[in-house]
Amino acid sequence: MYSQINTLFSQPDIEQKIKLWTPKPLVNTTSPSALPMENYIIDGKTEHCITINGRSCINFATHNYFNFISNKCIENNVVDAVNKYGIGSCGPRAFYGTFDIHIELEEKIAKFMEMEEAVIYSYGFSTVTSAIQAYIKSRDIVYVDEEVNFAIQKGLQSSKAELVYFKHNCPEDLERLILEKNATKRRKNRRAFLIVEGIYMNTGNICNLPKMIDIRIKHKIRIFIDETISFGILGEKGRGITEHFNIPKDEVDLIIGSLETALSSVGGFCVGSTFVVEHQRLSGLGYCFSASLPPLLSAAAIKALDEIEKHPEMLAKLRERSTSLHKSLRNSQLIKHFTLGSDESSPLKHLYLIDNSLLHSEQQKILKKIVDYCISKGVAITTAAYLNDREYKIPTPSIRLLSSIKITDEEIDSLIDTLLQAVTVSNT
Repeated sequence: MYSQINTLFSQPDIEQKIKLWTPKPLVNTTSPSALPMENYIIDGKTEHCITINGRSCINFATHNYFNFISNKCIENNVVDAVNKYGIGSCGPRAFYGTFDIHIELEEKIAKFMEMEEAVIYSYGFSTVTSAIQAYIKSRDIVYVDEEVNFAIQKGLQSSKAELVYFKHNCPEDLERLILEKNATKRRKNRRAFLIVEGIYMNTGNICNLPKMIDIRIKHKIRIFIDETISFGILGEKGRGITEHFNIPKDEVDLIIGSLETALSSVGGFCVGSTFVVEHQRLSGLGYCFSASLPPLLSAAAIKALDEIEKHPEMLAKLRERSTSLHKSLRNSQLIKHFTLGSDESSPLKHLYLIDNSLLHSEQQKILKKIVDYCISKGVAITTAAYLNDREYKIPTPSIRLLSSIKITDEEIDSLIDTLLQAVTVSNT
């Protein structure tokens, strides 16, 4: 190779080019002060009231839907697990990292979801990424919603499959892309997959799953559903979007969920048929090479799932509180300044600035000012954070609000009043 370069350039030319060459930085030039959470330090538990920079705030910023962070039964279960197992596993599942409590959690999730088998991962982000890499290969074609979360995007990028993005939550656009000219030829002798989310993290919208399933059946496409947000939230028993729409589980090839949202623990899981799930024990990178889920976090997830099974009324309460928050926001003066995204019953809401003429960076600055003001007045909210230079489609800047069963009407009113004050301050 060096001899080939010498034939193209003289030695002085090569030395001059080396002197002029500047390597790209390992990280971008974003200032730490530009990070959305840089100035917010939490002291204590992230429960219904959260202490930020020494100020007690009503918590509208975390996924503590059922207040499990403060649940004494769960806490005691975790303490018992620490006394029995210690604080970590120190090894992957296949290398002395499998504890009996891992097996118990997998069996409990499979039974709860009414599926044959489950496999758990030690980190939520790596769950969907590993599952995609385990099944989807470079020759495959994948139809994927344009608003899917970043973990799905990274899994698809690593798979090197052909990606076809359709309009957000739009079955009609999906079918158009499947039927467009040359699409049938491209799919010949190739496996096709469809990837959606139960509740989309980037928008808070509930997936139009019935129509997606019709398309899956009609065109013989495998479907993966990421239920990071919808697991433990949707459905009468909290089994997710398939229960919400009363869709048979065997219509779905793989369900991917998180232990980090509704269950307030850490990690993730996949459920499906034994044949499908067992494949991940050999091919799921996050399963094979990451240290297994610490037993204490498995204990927390088991007890949290017990609480949901014993008290299904919590699910109805969360839906009622989420709907109340949605209606209060929609019927308030905030609608003059913001567009409210998300479905009514979704506990995840996005508020977008109504002025679309502003640049992306300008919107981010205004929203950060609003968040800072609200926290200073005792209301904890946050902006939705994204890696803009790596997203397939850069999401519109937004304030992300999360509901919980503990939120009262008075606290919702306080949120709205504080947001209105913040808008006035940010415009001055």
